Amino acid sequence: GWAGQLLLGWESVQGMGLGDLNIRLTGKEALTHFPLLGPSTNPAQGKVHLKQCDLLKLSRKQKRLCRREPGLAETLRDAIRLGIMECQYQFRNERWNCSLEGRTSLLKRGFKETAFLYAVSSAALTHSLARACSAGRMERCTCDDSPDLENRKAWQWGVCGDNLKYSTKFLKNFLGQKKIGKDLRAKVDIHNTNVGIKAVKNGLKTTCKCHGVSGSCAVRTCWKQLSPFHETGKLLKLRYDDAVKVFSATNDAVGHSELVGPQKHGHSSKNPTSPRPTDLVYVEDSPSFCRPSKYSLGTAGRTCSREANCDSMCCGRGYNTQSRMVTFSCHCQVQWCCYVECQQCMQEEVVYSCKQ
Repeated sequence: GWAGQLLLGWESVQGMGLGDLNIRLTGKEALTHFPLLGPSTNPAQGKVHLKQCDLLKLSRKQKRLCRREPGLAETLRDAIRLGIMECQYQFRNERWNCSLEGRTSLLKRGFKETAFLYAVSSAALTHSLARACSAGRMERCTCDDSPDLENRKAWQWGVCGDNLKYSTKFLKNFLGQKKIGKDLRAKVDIHNTNVGIKAVKNGLKTTCKCHGVSGSCAVRTCWKQLSPFHETGKLLKLRYDDAVKVFSATNDAVGHSELVGPQKHGHSSKNPTSPRPTDLVYVEDSPSFCRPSKYSLGTAGRTCSREANCDSMCCGRGYNTQSRMVTFSCHCQVQWCCYVECQQCMQEEVVYSCKQ
């Protein structure tokens, strides 16, 4: 179904050699890392590409598209990693921390967390495809090919805009949105998928470069560039915090069912309000994620901040306090000519973790 197609084998990440990916993130990681791999006609690399396509959990149509485009498997793998890392970073201080454990059961439900998974995955796909085009890793697309003068000038100066237009078009074909009739969950999944795509579009910025004498802007070239994916993840987390619970209702005017949310103050009960295209939507309330379940490992043993979130994360069970000594560089001085000399200092660090 949609979950298996859209999330592109979060379950097959381990098969792609990415390890467990329960990564401790600090916020300083470079989340848009694309190896310098261009399309290659090397037969050995071609076989590797076909094997990568087979390892990913794809539908028959998606596998056919993957095998046809040598750069696609690597891009899909980057998108999986990008989506997982950003999800885990955004939820690092929450009870549900986007761990890979329990994701299969989670995707079968209509929780807020499911909504975020769909959105961040489609956003990561859109972002990765657009970047792969401009990096020359895809054979069937290149730089932003919008037929305006600015993009042609940018190309002449050796600058390559991110091709969001191709990325979005390819993604819709790749995911193959089908007629969904009255299926509420399918409507919700597609809506959240589109929220992720819109979040990437929202971050498309115009970047300019000056070519005049001594850096003056006598000649200026501009092109389209995507924001860092961290910004997209932050936007989607805000959408998650304000997610709207929806149900299905028949619209008599058009004769088919559509998603509707709770009544807003001042609206007639006969005219329920539809969620906005940028709203994440869900259909059932989430579990607490406090104890181990088929959806998560619970919060026992998780580190927390006593001032910020220990009470919430530990679900009232309390937390353990542990002191440890850590070593760090201190009293650093620049020595002539070209190196920095530091002393090693030690300090006590207090760590808080949730009780069982």
